[in-house]
Amino acid sequence: MAEVKHHHHLFHHKKDEGEPAEVDYAKAEKHHNHKERLAELGTLAAGAYALHEKHQSKKDPKNAHKHKIKEEIAAVVAVGSGGFAFHEHHEKKAARKERKSHGHH
Repeated sequence: MAEVKHHHHLFHHKKDEGEPAEVDYAKAEKHHNHKERLAELGTLAAGAYALHEKHQSKKDPKNAHKHKIKEEIAAVVAVGSGGFAFHEHHEKKAARKERKSHGHH
């Protein structure tokens, strides 16, 4: 199945006219870079929490099952956040490519 690319962030429509407004590709690139960094921080935080819960499950055997569940949830969050960081990295690259192709350096 062919992959469909959506570049909804590249053109913003003016309210009064049907023509696309001018896009600030440098601003879009900076925006995606910021979101990528936040997602990376989320990945690190969730990974650290997963390791903490893993340690707690060994340290507190009476509540080990509860800690194991929290560890697994944190691991899933870390993977999801990492995937979002990967997505934003590619959006940032696309914005950079668009900026360069439009002659804005």
